[in-house]
Amino acid sequence: MSQETERIEWLRGELNRHNHAYYVENAPEISDKDYDMLIKELELLESRHPEMDDPLSPTRRVGSDLTKGFAQVVHVRPMLSLGNTYSVGEVDEWVGRCNEMLGNAGGLSSVPIVGEMKFDGTSISLMYEKGRLVRAVTRGDGEKGDDVTENVKTIRSIPLVLAPGDWPESFEIRGEIVLPWKEFDRLNEERAFNEEPLFANPRNAAAGTLKMLNPAIVAGRGLDAYFYYLLADEFPSDNHYDNMAKARKWGFKVSDVMTLLDSEKSVNEFISKWDKERRELPVATDGLVFKVNSLKQQLNLGFTSKSPRWAIAYKFAAERALTRLDHVSFEVGRTGVVTPVANLDPVLLSGTVVKRASLHNEDIVKALDLHDHDMLYVEKGGEIIPKITGVDIDAREAGAEQVRFVTRCPDCGSELVRIPGEAAWQCPNKYGCRPQIIGRLEHFVGRHMMDIEGVGEENCVLLYDAGLVRNIADFYTLEAAGLERLDRIGPRTAQRIIEGVEASRNVPFERVLFALSIPYVGETVSRKLARAVRDIDTLMAMTNEELVAIDDIGPRIAEALAEYFSYEPNREIVARLKDAGVRLRMADVDESDRSDSLAGQTIVISGVFSRHSREEYKEMIEKNGGKNAGSISKKTSFVLAGDNMGPSKLEKARSLGVRIVNEDEFLKMI
Repeated sequence: MSQETERIEWLRGELNRHNHAYYVENAPEISDKDYDMLIKELELLESRHPEMDDPLSPTRRVGSDLTKGFAQVVHVRPMLSLGNTYSVGEVDEWVGRCNEMLGNAGGLSSVPIVGEMKFDGTSISLMYEKGRLVRAVTRGDGEKGDDVTENVKTIRSIPLVLAPGDWPESFEIRGEIVLPWKEFDRLNEERAFNEEPLFANPRNAAAGTLKMLNPAIVAGRGLDAYFYYLLADEFPSDNHYDNMAKARKWGFKVSDVMTLLDSEKSVNEFISKWDKERRELPVATDGLVFKVNSLKQQLNLGFTSKSPRWAIAYKFAAERALTRLDHVSFEVGRTGVVTPVANLDPVLLSGTVVKRASLHNEDIVKALDLHDHDMLYVEKGGEIIPKITGVDIDAREAGAEQVRFVTRCPDCGSELVRIPGEAAWQCPNKYGCRPQIIGRLEHFVGRHMMDIEGVGEENCVLLYDAGLVRNIADFYTLEAAGLERLDRIGPRTAQRIIEGVEASRNVPFERVLFALSIPYVGETVSRKLARAVRDIDTLMAMTNEELVAIDDIGPRIAEALAEYFSYEPNREIVARLKDAGVRLRMADVDESDRSDSLAGQTIVISGVFSRHSREEYKEMIEKNGGKNAGSISKKTSFVLAGDNMGPSKLEKARSLGVRIVNEDEFLKMI
């Protein structure tokens, strides 16, 4: 095999992997531009090596976002992708080719072009019969997609029944489901408060929301939709621009950006205009689309195997801005890790004003060679988290001092220690450092811990600084009258906090254990410990040897537990929690539903379930003598698989001959 044919095989594997990450996992690993460069390289190599022809090559297909959770529908007309470019020159070449193919090599006058915004969301096809919405289907693999009609019905900007008009009796309209920046920021604020992973960008949030199995949740997400293409047997007009103007009158949201262009110059001016002004739009965008306006000319130009010749997408480069570094602050987290943060002169990026960007650790600060007031390149590239990608060395001030990582805690002054094997520095003053104490308070009240409503980050700071809550046990001494005396806490908020504290007394022991902020004791470890030891007194009395005898409890966790409970103030906090009525022992369990039907079996759970939650299935496995595992190996007895089982897990299970069991089969087993 030659070097080029080996490269073809490698490119196909990489592109298939990236296709899955983008369309199925909604977690792209590379930029659109980098992906397109790989596709173009593969196309070139395949043209040189026809003997390597493969109908399943990534160059011969459209990426898929199919899931098992929805009925599959074959598109009446395939949903093809557009050819795209990042070069204005290539757009001009496309305009020239259209003119030449249509016999108009001398100018653009007979080939009007429509310029449109390319919204960064998820594609949708809507079918209407007699003015009523009958079906909504995702793009899928271009040939078939998922029926998401019930979810689409919750999007208020989409008309369910059209007002009387001259619409065709049967037609299809295509567009983009998007999540506006305002709704995106709101959702991420809620997720941050609940300590849930943030959405990476509005596109991922829109795609993930549209594929949720519960339309009620979809309805609360604030999705929107823009439409850009009408398909029918009989059109109201003979050109694309007028058809979309008609669709706007019928009630569809058609972007005002859509413009009829009559020259190559006007196409270039359109690109220049919207490369700047798109930042003011309420939704995310990633480029522009140009289409030949005449439907007859579109037919004459035709299609390639995967895209129309009469349209092209121009993709904007990843957003990048140059702004001045004001200063680097060093911030202490709950675990004492000190994170450097670049505080910037405000700059607009991807629809939001960026003032700060994490520098992560000392190694990155050194690699960037930051100096005071440097001009920094900041990028988002579609991601919500801004990052510093470089320094304009030529703009550096004469005599500017190099930014150096602090050696002492910026809050309590303790000398920092380097975490062995990591790039992180840590403040060792766990119980006297204000940010660490407040971080533990925030953790304690969080959604997956004690879930105390009304107490978020700001109120934790407020309560600590007022002296009302200096450790987690103090939450159980709060009174409404004392809370109401504080700024920003009125009678209603005070009552919510008191009710939240009262409700937290009934939180199960395993969650209380997680809420204590013991190093290395996360949600899963807390559950294992709670079920093994049954109560806090037993746990506090155990030796390291007894702890490591528990499944999945290693020496590091055992040492962290021993250190935590050896500190007398922590033991006092536990005693106060017990006096307050917090559950520090496992509830008595009805043993009648226990069995040994899964004894000796190791089970991996993967996918989305409809009958019970993943946590409920984990509990069922343990109640019936089985053991939960996070990854598939030769020791795995079977995989309990729901919808959207991860493809890597599915492939590994098949390669190892591990049995796949669905929900119904599993429930019969137990």
